[in-house]
Amino acid sequence: MRRWMIAGVLAALCVAGTAWLALSPWSATPRSAQPQPLRVLLIPADGGTESGTLADYRPIFDAVARSTGLSFDLKVAQSYGGVVEAMCNNAADIAFVGSVTYLQAQKRGCAELLAVAVKSGRSVYYSGLFVRADSPVRSIADLRGKRVAFGDVNSTSAFIFPVAMFLDAGIDPVRDLSAVRMTGTHANSLAALINGGVDAAALSFDSYDKAVRANVPGARDLRVVARSEPIPYPPLIANMRLDPRLRARLRGAFERVDRTAGVTPEMIRGYGGARVDTYVGHVPAGHFDPAARKMAEVSPALKDEMLRKAAERRAR
Repeated sequence: MRRWMIAGVLAALCVAGTAWLALSPWSATPRSAQPQPLRVLLIPADGGTESGTLADYRPIFDAVARSTGLSFDLKVAQSYGGVVEAMCNNAADIAFVGSVTYLQAQKRGCAELLAVAVKSGRSVYYSGLFVRADSPVRSIADLRGKRVAFGDVNSTSAFIFPVAMFLDAGIDPVRDLSAVRMTGTHANSLAALINGGVDAAALSFDSYDKAVRANVPGARDLRVVARSEPIPYPPLIANMRLDPRLRARLRGAFERVDRTAGVTPEMIRGYGGARVDTYVGHVPAGHFDPAARKMAEVSPALKDEMLRKAAERRAR
């Protein structure tokens, strides 16, 4: 009887693990004993399409491949939370994430910092609240009673920092906004604003600049009503299960990428495919503290309330 119970538990665990791995982008590809490409998972930040997001990051991994001889298999996750689960379930080796997603994976002991991009001597970016150019909204205070689009609930610059901006301005996103729309990505929030589905959209300046560079119709007809404080730049993180020697090799390759033979400046890309100067593998203590503070400010209870408010809109 006892043996049957143990066998049953083990079988259930196997089934659960198989079910989760079926959600992994690599689930259909068995890992053989031969050297395999390192599995890189990207948050669905602002590519608009999977091919767009992949195109943003292929150049930097092609650059690192030149100096290491390693190969990389890039995939785009379905959600930010999915990246954390993939790292913690050993279904990804490397990931590009926002600061909040990195801290979530780090807290679970699944990941460490691999590298972060540097541009003009800094590793920061900004989030903003955007409106259409003809909108009467002139400040964040004017967004009371308005419809606002946010990205993924775990996005640093499309949710956590913008929600904190509302709170700091004395605006409760649940009580004081007429509607909350959770779009999942920066690109979707931008489209909702351009198409008139919302009065304002929360997204990063990098995402907005990318849309302008791509000549997205209507992108130039927007303006900013609020800008966040500096946000720690989205890092690349490594799975803690990777051999420490391999992690060190990768980190060194990113740190030397701007001095690698055959690597052109156009290949050194960061968030949203924007050109950056180089990468560093270590940051000062406390570098990610601003993100940690905003995570604490935007409580799980508030997240749940905002998700319910967004769901009410869809149910109508």
